[in-house]
Amino acid sequence: MKCFFPFRDKCRKGRSSPELQTQNRNSENSAANRVIKSSGSASASGSVSSPRSIPQLYKEKEHNLRVFTFAELRIATNNFNKLLRIGEGGFGSVYKGSIRPPNGEADPTVVAIKKLNKNSLQGHKQWLAEVQFLGVVDHPNLVKLLGYCSVDGERGIQRLLVYEYMPNKSLEEHLFNKASATLPWKTRLEIILGAAQGLAYLHEGLEIQVQFMLINRHIDHILQLLRVIYRDFKSSNVLLDENFKPKLSDFGLAREGPIGDRTHVIGTYGYAAPEYVDTGRLTIKSDIYSFGVVLYEMLTGRRTLERLLPPVEQKLIEWVKLYPADSNGFRMIIDPRLNQYSLSAARKIATLADACLNKNAKDRPTMSQVVEILKQAIDESEGGSSSSEKRSFESSTSNLVPSKKHSFQLPQPKDTSVRVSH
Repeated sequence: MKCFFPFRDKCRKGRSSPELQTQNRNSENSAANRVIKSSGSASASGSVSSPRSIPQLYKEKEHNLRVFTFAELRIATNNFNKLLRIGEGGFGSVYKGSIRPPNGEADPTVVAIKKLNKNSLQGHKQWLAEVQFLGVVDHPNLVKLLGYCSVDGERGIQRLLVYEYMPNKSLEEHLFNKASATLPWKTRLEIILGAAQGLAYLHEGLEIQVQFMLINRHIDHILQLLRVIYRDFKSSNVLLDENFKPKLSDFGLAREGPIGDRTHVIGTYGYAAPEYVDTGRLTIKSDIYSFGVVLYEMLTGRRTLERLLPPVEQKLIEWVKLYPADSNGFRMIIDPRLNQYSLSAARKIATLADACLNKNAKDRPTMSQVVEILKQAIDESEGGSSSSEKRSFESSTSNLVPSKKHSFQLPQPKDTSVRVSH
């Protein structure tokens, strides 16, 4: 592909890292995609080069990733034993493995190793994207990339990624697998809040210190604000650690934003925003729509598409419209396996989900607004504040910063004091 430099055999060299080349973008998109916060000395003393993309910033941080040999990872997975396979997707398989530290002195570390299909060109592109994004980002609600392996041989290419191991699998596993224990209400809220905080970081909080040289050859720094469109937010990509702390995974489809390039690679059916499906136009508001879908999955315990249900109930987002958050029938959509939950908080979350699913992308909330309202829902569920201290949706969102043309407010739900137990 012309978007990236060709690879050499990285594992044999041992210290090399992927060479990543940025895509050509017009000046309008480049200006929109990367915002600079200057310390002030640059404008006073010299000039700053144009904002750098994530692939360029990755070159400064590549030393943080460990370069594995293919032999190391083959040993770590017992020759990629099927019994150690913990996941499988369209671009490869994920194995549980055990790796030793470089010096060989400490105890082995349990890891997850993703092995891309040898002949998958799309998988190769996604492998590159994951290395560059996870090599730059750093947040407690994003999965940590430990290293990689890249080999070009006569039998094809080998592309592998090594992540921290997440023993409790994914949110999808616990919501839809009947063999798994039911996730309690409070745990669901904490998981979805952590996922929202990870997504908010990608959209609004990814500040990276960049070193540059002034005209007088002195070194100074600026904070470069990057915005990342995740593009594949879904319950299966929300992984859970030993304490059920959520971390977003799978950055193969991620793009720089707030407005990304047009693309024909749509995420997962049922999660993609309608304007993205129709036009291929990608924005950070596309992620907000996907988040709204997962909010309803969390409330209902149902997948986006359930073909075995009656026709009127097969499409989740169409079905929940029959039972609005302010209706008497709203209880009908709540996951029947939940023994206890706060009805007022559930109504608040459903109303938030509806806002995220707004057909007009500009009227969807920002992720910082989503995080704020989810925190309120958790407080309501725990009874952590008195009635006089609780704020309505209107007052709570008025303190958030809306866009200049589109304000965002949620209506006040009914029955805010009801608690349901089955």
